Amino acid sequence: METAVKSVPVITAEEVRARLLSLADAGYREFHSRLLPGVDNVLGVRVPALRGLAKEIARGDWEAFLEENDREWYEKDMLQGLVIGCAKMDFEKRLALTKAFLPRINNWAVCDIFCGSLKETKKHKKEMWEFLMPCLQSDAEYEIRFGVVMLLSYFVDEEYRQSAFDAFDAIHSEAYYVRMAKAWALSMYFVHFPEETMAYLKSCSLDDWTYNKALQKTIESCRVSKEMKEVLRSMKRKGTRQAISAVTRALP
Repeated sequence: METAVKSVPVITAEEVRARLLSLADAGYREFHSRLLPGVDNVLGVRVPALRGLAKEIARGDWEAFLEENDREWYEKDMLQGLVIGCAKMDFEKRLALTKAFLPRINNWAVCDIFCGSLKETKKHKKEMWEFLMPCLQSDAEYEIRFGVVMLLSYFVDEEYRQSAFDAFDAIHSEAYYVRMAKAWALSMYFVHFPEETMAYLKSCSLDDWTYNKALQKTIESCRVSKEMKEVLRSMKRKGTRQAISAVTRALP
């Protein structure tokens, strides 16, 4: 007796468009747009709904979707990344699609959600680390941010810790979202490796703004003791108000 093969419905590009329109929330669009300076095509679909839609697409002809998916809305960029992250494929192909997708990233939200979707990295850390090195040496703001967020998401461990510190020192971008990612990453390393990260902070070549922001992000952590927070406050570099103002003014 033959076993019936369950067919998986294929979601066309037009059906995806209709689904996104049905999921749009005007109130959320207004709120979320304020968090994305320079992005003017937000439809207003929440991330959990996008994740669910991406999983549906991944069960069908996801390759056709990736080829046809345009940039009409910010959410379509988000879907592109989420499908690359969750569709079944070998890791080499996932890296190739990731490389092709990176130039499409133009905001922190798509960057960070995409990083979070690449969970297969945990099984292929060596390959991903090698892939990330050129990203960290790039001149493109969100390609660098992608590299940094990937480090804080998957490489906060003893094996890669010092290499990550070296990578942070080698990044000289003045882009706001790169500097913020580095500060965020260092706060995560501090939580897990306080002694080693403290030693790095005392000898690093970070610019004053990023250094002070790293201290601030670490002080804000509920996993750092009150005593250590006082030590970190005492380490703040002085005379950076003008630099902070300059970075803020540079935001799009």
